This record gives sequence, structure tokens and C-alpha cells, in this order.
Amino acid sequence: MRRRNFLVAATGTAVAAAAPPCLTRLGQADADRFHLEYTELLRGDARLGGAGEIENKAIELASRIQSSLAGGGASDRVRRQLYRLASDATCLAAFAAIDARAPRRARSHLDQALPLAGLARDGEAMYRVWDHLMLTSSQRENHAEAAAGAEVMKRSSTARRDPLYASLGHMRHANALARLHQPTESLRAMSFAERTFGRADGVQPSAWISFYNRAEFDALSSYVWTALGDHERAESCLHRTLAAIPDDMVRNKALYTAHLSLAQARQGEVELAAGTGRRAYEMLLPAAGSLRTTRTLAVTRQVIEATGTKAPEVVSWIEESRRWI
Repeated sequence: MRRRNFLVAATGTAVAAAAPPCLTRLGQADADRFHLEYTELLRGDARLGGAGEIENKAIELASRIQSSLAGGGASDRVRRQLYRLASDATCLAAFAAIDARAPRRARSHLDQALPLAGLARDGEAMYRVWDHLMLTSSQRENHAEAAAGAEVMKRSSTARRDPLYASLGHMRHANALARLHQPTESLRAMSFAERTFGRADGVQPSAWISFYNRAEFDALSSYVWTALGDHERAESCLHRTLAAIPDDMVRNKALYTAHLSLAQARQGEVELAAGTGRRAYEMLLPAAGSLRTTRTLAVTRQVIEATGTKAPEVVSWIEESRRWI
């Protein structure tokens, strides 16, 4: 009898030891808390651009979200929200790397973001990954791959449902085609972008795509005109962008001011370009990491130097810019 009691007790102890610990139940409050952290990082990105701090914090946030999912149960709705947040945070890290002109690092982040978007079963999250993949291809000068990525974007279910997503897909396609020296096809794609953008008027955009407003549309149009060699039209687009862009988007304001400087330089307006270039650099915050901006200013300087100008204010800017580019 004592032996039987001992075996029962021993068996019960073994079963108890093997039982998994009770999982923490994740709820909407947890999703909201993670989302608040994510929106803070978005604000930092809008100000600083490709700062290493933003990239690292975004990756750390995505990692914590995935750890929470691994260690806790959740309803299907909350689980999908959290996977979407993890994908969005990883995409934010990728975009910071793109802004820092590190496309290989960005591609590595996006390789992680893609399955997370799939687990979220979220078409908008998947679209965002493809958008950033297209940008990394463009930075690596693989414009055929960029065009193929844009095709995926504009043919996605998200683009078929929402004209703003469709417009951005067409605009990305126009940009890639211009760099592939296909001007007719590029202008046709930009026309589609304009038409679908107009259909989105009055529609409240969902979270991520809200960056693609009229100011951004004009800025991306300027890139197409630049690639097609029409620097006067590019300048016109950039003036409209800078008149409309919100003040808190410091990174974009500096970036598009730098592109305005380059468009002016390419039209021979070297004194104006130097003044605009100085203004662009002064907009960058001390912790900013937007190498896209400083790289654009470096190209502007090369264009100005090639003119052989001896204008004192331009020579002064060239010498000054060498200290920070």
C-alpha cells in the first residue's frame, strides 16, 4: 500500500514537472502599447531620417513583439495585429537603412518583414514590404528588378481595392521605367499614377500610405522628370512639394530641398543652387542620418564645380560643403 502511494506521488510530481508553464494572454492593451512605441519611432524617423538609433530601436521593437507572441496566447485578431506591427517595425528599420544608403542591410530587414506580413494575413503590410524592396533595387541600380517590384505593387489586391496604393505603384513603376530609358512607358505610368491619385480624393488613407499626399506625389514626379532629363519640370514639382510639406517632416523637407538645389544646378543656376544647397544642409538635425540628402548635395557640388564658376559666393559654398559632405 505504501509502495502504491509512493508511485502515485512520484508520477504526479513527474507530470507536474513536465507540464508547460501557463502562457500569458495577450490582449488589445498589449497591441495598443506596442503600437504607441511604433508611432513614436515613426515621428523620430520623420525628423531624423536614416539614423542608426531609429533602425536599431525598430528592430528591437519587432523582436520584443515576436517574443511576446512566442510566450503568450492571443485571439486571432490580436495575433494578426501584432504580426502586422512586427512587420511594420521591421519595414521602418529597412527604410532607415535605405535613407542611410545601405540597401543590403535594408534587404536583410525586409527578408524578415515579408513572412511577418504573411502571418498577419495583411495585404497592406505585404504591399509595404514590396515598396521597400523596390527602393532597395533602385538604390542598387537594378532598375529592371525595381520595375518588376513595382508591377507586383500595382497588381496587388490592395492596389485594386485602394486607388492611393494603385497610384503609388504606378509612380514607382514610372520611376523605374525612366531609369531604364523608356520615356514613353514612363510617362504613361505617371499618367496612370495621376489618374488613380485623383480618385483617392476625399478618402481617409490608412496608416502607412498617409505619407503619400499631394506634396509627396509632386516630389516623386520630380524624380521621374529628373531621370527623363527635364530639370525645369522637376524644379517646378519640387517647389510645389516644399510649399505643401508639413514642417515636422524635417528629413523630407531637407531631402527635397537638396533635390531642388540639384535641379537648379543642372539648369546652370549655380548661385541659386549653392544657396538652396546651404539651406538644405542647415535643415538637417545634428543626429540626422539621411545620407540620401548629403549624397544629393555632393552631386550638386560636382555639377557646380564642372561649370568652372568663379563666383565668390559659389566658391565659398563649395569649400564650405567639403567640410560636411
